[in-house]
Amino acid sequence: MKNVYEKYAEILVDYSTNVQKGDLVLIRAESHLCQPLVKEIYKLVVQKGAHPIVRCSIEGLAETFIKYADDEQLAYIDPITKLEYEKVDKLISIGAPLNVKNMARANSKKMAKRSSATRDLSTLMLNRAASGDLAWVIADFPTQALAQEAKMSLDEYTDFIINACYLDLENPIEKWKEIGKEQDRIVNILNGTKKLHIIGEKTDITFNVDGRKWISCAGLNNFPDGEIFTSPVEDSANGEIYFDLPAIYRGNESHKILLTLKDGKVIDAKAEKGEEFLLSMLNMDEGSRFVGEIAIGTNERVKDITGNILFDEKIGGAIHMAVGASYPETGGKNQSGLHWDMIKSMKENSTIYADDKLVYENGKFVV
Repeated sequence: MKNVYEKYAEILVDYSTNVQKGDLVLIRAESHLCQPLVKEIYKLVVQKGAHPIVRCSIEGLAETFIKYADDEQLAYIDPITKLEYEKVDKLISIGAPLNVKNMARANSKKMAKRSSATRDLSTLMLNRAASGDLAWVIADFPTQALAQEAKMSLDEYTDFIINACYLDLENPIEKWKEIGKEQDRIVNILNGTKKLHIIGEKTDITFNVDGRKWISCAGLNNFPDGEIFTSPVEDSANGEIYFDLPAIYRGNESHKILLTLKDGKVIDAKAEKGEEFLLSMLNMDEGSRFVGEIAIGTNERVKDITGNILFDEKIGGAIHMAVGASYPETGGKNQSGLHWDMIKSMKENSTIYADDKLVYENGKFVV
């Protein structure tokens, strides 16, 4: 019987990225802690006749860079990294932080400059993915830091990941295909609609989604997964939206965010906690105040905030909206160094209408 990391690696290599003979596969490890999973991924990639490259980060380098880099260094993109973005066929990134708060006190203005500088790399990756030239996936390995952020023991957090990823099943790939089939049904209903109207606590907002593609996420780019999303027409968002759940970006938190949007752009932003950081990110570049994504979480095995956006944005019965970069595969055109997902519970007194037809109520689809 396969152990959990063998099954985890199999999903990421066989299902999420579909590694083939001859592929150039970049495996990124956030730290040495995820070694058991990385070794299984590496083994499978080699067995398939593909060519693995492993990049393992050292804790604290990003913090050191932001602290000491000058403006020229913040703007510099090294040619080796650029070449990887241009050439790799498959990209598998494993998050395994030792400390999720190491950037919490970093200079937010310098962070914004760095994010703006790397925008072209992000756009290159998204465009290659949209054209089918690149397959990528982001997944997490259980660490003490992630467990602590989620207010769990390491054993509890490991069980949470196993459960959320359906790694407790003998054949999790089949389960993710089943989830994908149901989500495709909903996506087929939403595709072709023109207007999305979301109503909830302190929320009444509309988006034009005419001509935009809704996409089902069932483990191909994020793992675990469970959402459907699109990128609304850039100048279309109008109204207010309130995010009752903590919004975490690069170790920094903003709580109880209220955004007012007009003609697609955030014209007013308030937060009970972390408002200064929120505003600094929204002022990052020309595209950072526009909506890059609107999405509905569908993973019923993810129930509570863990402090990890990879999981939290998938919460069943919640939606999330990202300010900043949109996804080209949806037809989105907004470019930014920012892509910050903010989450809102929809389990009570909340509805979503598509072309004035009720499609979602109190955390559940009704179509």
